[in-house]
Amino acid sequence: MLAYRADMTAVQLQTLEDQIAVVTMNRPERLNAIDGSLLDAMDAALDTLSSGQYRAAILTGAGRGFCAGADLSGTGEPWTKPAPDTPAFKVNYDAQVRLADQLTRLYELPIPVIAAVNGVAVGGGLAYALHCDVRIAAEAARFGSVFIKAGFSSMDMGTSYLLPRIVGAGVARELMLTGRIIDAAEAYRINLVHEVVALDRLTDAALAMARSIVENNAYGVWQTKIGLNAALDAPSLRHAKEIENRTQIISGFTNNPIEAALAHQQKRAPVWDRL
Repeated sequence: MLAYRADMTAVQLQTLEDQIAVVTMNRPERLNAIDGSLLDAMDAALDTLSSGQYRAAILTGAGRGFCAGADLSGTGEPWTKPAPDTPAFKVNYDAQVRLADQLTRLYELPIPVIAAVNGVAVGGGLAYALHCDVRIAAEAARFGSVFIKAGFSSMDMGTSYLLPRIVGAGVARELMLTGRIIDAAEAYRINLVHEVVALDRLTDAALAMARSIVENNAYGVWQTKIGLNAALDAPSLRHAKEIENRTQIISGFTNNPIEAALAHQQKRAPVWDRL
């Protein structure tokens, strides 16, 4: 079922099956490049994904592209709607912050998001993929930190934070300094993506990953996602273990550990507590 008004088509949200949504960036004529209409509709999608209706989501693109980054054609809607006479510097800064903040919302969603990268994912498109929890790529997918090729730096949209944590600092330096575009096979080799499949299998592969997450208890999935994000920023192993200690003790006050043991003994699927 579509979750939006008919005029919000730049991003579509559908229910694939119970508790699993698919969010599709839907400007295929522009390889799903980012403009104001896409940002508006993505905000609405993130609102829905934060509502508790879903346990996992898939992010993908319509047509040949995942997302080609910022729409530089001059034909898209502006990212922000500044007041008259707003200085150009402030207009540009506010637009930059808007996308950066939206990507933070994606990263901090209480449910895991799987990027099903069907085609080109460069610039801001790479950033959307990096802010997801898991990335699966079609064989035709392409990735690049191409900001530097547009005359800017590659310090953009969380790339300098997330890319080194995913592929390692050395690989990230090379990709960001050169702006080189890599194919799906190389993305898999450097651990940027977790799986590469034929295009006609991409949705099935992403759905299988989502199902394998949703079959676990909702509390455990939620706490694992936000706990991992916190642990990645922890200043030491001891700090990370303190996060783990508290999370696990609170887990023991749900019914889930008892239910897991009973289900194992009775050779059946567990019936988890709902959040």
